[in-house]
Amino acid sequence: MNLKEHLKNKIFQIIKKCATNLNVETYVIGGYVRDILLQRPSKDIDVVVVGSGIEMAEAVSKELGKGTHLAVYKNFGTAQVHKKDIEVEFVGARKESYQRDSRKPIVEDGTLEDDQNRRDFTINALALSLNEQNFGELVDPFNGLKDLEMKIIRTPLDPDITFSDDPLRMMRAIRFATQLNFYIESKTFEAIERNKKRIAIISKERIIDELNKIILSNKPSIGFKLLEESGLLEIIFPEMQALKKNETIENQSYKDNFLHTLTVLDNIAQKSDNLWLRWAAIFHDIGKPICKRFDERLGWTFHNHNFVGEKMVPGIFRKMKLPMNEKMKYVKKMVSLHMRPIVLSEDEITDSAIRRLLFDAGDDIEDLMLLCEADITSKNQEKVKRYLNNFQIVRQKMKDLEERDRIRNFQPPISGQLIMETFNLTPCSLVGEIKMIIKDAILDGIIPNEYDAAYNYMIKIGKEKGVYNG
Repeated sequence: MNLKEHLKNKIFQIIKKCATNLNVETYVIGGYVRDILLQRPSKDIDVVVVGSGIEMAEAVSKELGKGTHLAVYKNFGTAQVHKKDIEVEFVGARKESYQRDSRKPIVEDGTLEDDQNRRDFTINALALSLNEQNFGELVDPFNGLKDLEMKIIRTPLDPDITFSDDPLRMMRAIRFATQLNFYIESKTFEAIERNKKRIAIISKERIIDELNKIILSNKPSIGFKLLEESGLLEIIFPEMQALKKNETIENQSYKDNFLHTLTVLDNIAQKSDNLWLRWAAIFHDIGKPICKRFDERLGWTFHNHNFVGEKMVPGIFRKMKLPMNEKMKYVKKMVSLHMRPIVLSEDEITDSAIRRLLFDAGDDIEDLMLLCEADITSKNQEKVKRYLNNFQIVRQKMKDLEERDRIRNFQPPISGQLIMETFNLTPCSLVGEIKMIIKDAILDGIIPNEYDAAYNYMIKIGKEKGVYNG
């Protein structure tokens, strides 16, 4: 591969010019080089300067001229240059040493070799020269190019030191293995197993950032299996690890809920890039370990696991530093409702049940149906086919009722204020009760979702309750 072809962007010519003027060695390094060799798109350009990265950034910014944004981070010795679709981060070459209780390194100026030594993996230590005398030449001290060809994740130096120094690299190893579908070299993986407890010094936010990247990959199950095998999952997400536990009583066992969850997650990943729908897939059976019971007649049961799981969501989100906003409420709703379409597909479908599902799911009904379809993981293909066909019937019924009754996210046409004014009531439980009766009447198809019908029904209820004097 002619690597110079990938350095035709004018930004690299400008950096070469500035490097010559400042008389410093400059290299593009890390993910950008890796992705060129993997023929993957990459926007993040990291440039290492054997000298001052900030001086180089200032010179490049000046060359780029009007409309260039320069951000300098003196405390970190880095700077970022941004203009239109060009974004480059500059850093001075450095060597690092670590203290046991922190992942923040003690930093000193260093050579290119020092800088490559501190990189997490061989495939991220690759550098391309931006210097005039050897422009485009690959600098590969750790055989990263061979590891790319062999699809191997390996640390440049002793993996125990690499992971102990910065334990987040253990998550990154698993994330890259998942995203790139690479294999973690055995010595490197064994070091993750040995150093797993070091993850405790990493902030929850950084762990979640890596976990989200695993979840957003094409096949997230790869990452979760590696997290489980390494022992990291039990530390960062014990509720998911609990799905792995299995029991046998009277020769009866239940399917591995961990592997089932990963199958559902992979199924969703084929259909949607929605991160929070993928999280809903992870959480959909999270209540099963708590709910499991053995019945001599029925065998293993997991009654109400959806409601137990729904209650678990906020606490786990809070503990893992996931957002406690609409995203959490969305996942909670998906977990709560995920059994409803399945029950509907098994039973004779009533209009009332469909209306209630539409009302409860609101605009998230399509996501809910995707989750339910992904949840059909039986090895019995006839059973899978039957369920999916039934789901299509449910979908059609929902479409027909929605067009006719406008139920999704509907607000009952009668307000509490109108109830109080009509019946001369002050705020009290009876007002809420009447409003609920009207809502149920609409959902059950007793009256249409229209003001006049709802008003007349309200008067009827008022007479029955003895509060209407008209």
